[in-house]
Amino acid sequence: MKAEAVAVLEPLWQGVLAPERVAAGNGATCELPAVPESVGEARHFTRATLQRWDLSALRDSVELVASELVTNALRYAVPIGAPGAPVRLSLVRWTSRVVCAVRDPSGVAPIAKDPDFVAETGRGLHLVDSFSENWGWHPLSGAGKVVWALFLTPGGAL
Repeated sequence: MKAEAVAVLEPLWQGVLAPERVAAGNGATCELPAVPESVGEARHFTRATLQRWDLSALRDSVELVASELVTNALRYAVPIGAPGAPVRLSLVRWTSRVVCAVRDPSGVAPIAKDPDFVAETGRGLHLVDSFSENWGWHPLSGAGKVVWALFLTPGGAL
């Protein structure tokens, strides 16, 4: 990962994505319950947020990645039907980038499987890697993790 990307993401690892710390103009957070319909809600939230920020050019890529990250969190980190809203999707405009981050209660690292092009599942993290500038994950103090993907904004400098 480029040193600049690490520097950009350091505040993520320090908890900047906590809802009470995301500035209204530069970030948005959506709490998602452990139900299959949450994936569609994540896509809608992403689309609306990027339109509000006048970043519709990123819509397809960020919406796809948000959908994949939420799907993975619901599939592997949280049992369907778990009480409350255990998954949090956050979008943050940070310098010349947009960060898409999904927080879940599991500390288990996401693992990209070897691609099997005839399987019905298992390609999500390959899509995340293909559509984002960079992605990764970080354990959270206490419990859980945040899985993030970085997108360069139109006109953003590297």
